[in-house]
Amino acid sequence: MNTITTQSTTKQSAVPAVGRVLLAAIFIFSGIGKALAPEGTIGYIESVGLPFPTLALVAAVAIELGGGVMLALGIKTRLVAAALAAFSVVTALVFHNTLGDQNQLIHFMKNIAMAGGLLQVVAFGAGAYSVDALGMRKLGAQAA
Repeated sequence: MNTITTQSTTKQSAVPAVGRVLLAAIFIFSGIGKALAPEGTIGYIESVGLPFPTLALVAAVAIELGGGVMLALGIKTRLVAAALAAFSVVTALVFHNTLGDQNQLIHFMKNIAMAGGLLQVVAFGAGAYSVDALGMRKLGAQAA
């Protein structure tokens, strides 16, 4: 199969949509968990010495839940994936930096791996099955 055929097939594949949904799931689940049980998250934020823990909780819920839903649907995908990648690295460094603790090391590496997957979305975009692609098809139809 030549490169042009492979690229065309990949652009029409459902794989990017499945990947986006799988990446988004952890953010959506985590955002809902924080929203439903804010006390634990506020306590955790306080335990690492960050100021304004309630504000940090609201920001985390907005980023995780809002960003997760936008990523899953493919809305402003590259920008959202970049923001979630940065969020993942920052939270790894701030909250999971006790690398001598096996559990913290696993969480640290998970966040770094998620950032890597999100950077792939930044590089290659949302794919065919996304709100972004739908908008591009509408623009193409209007231009024709």
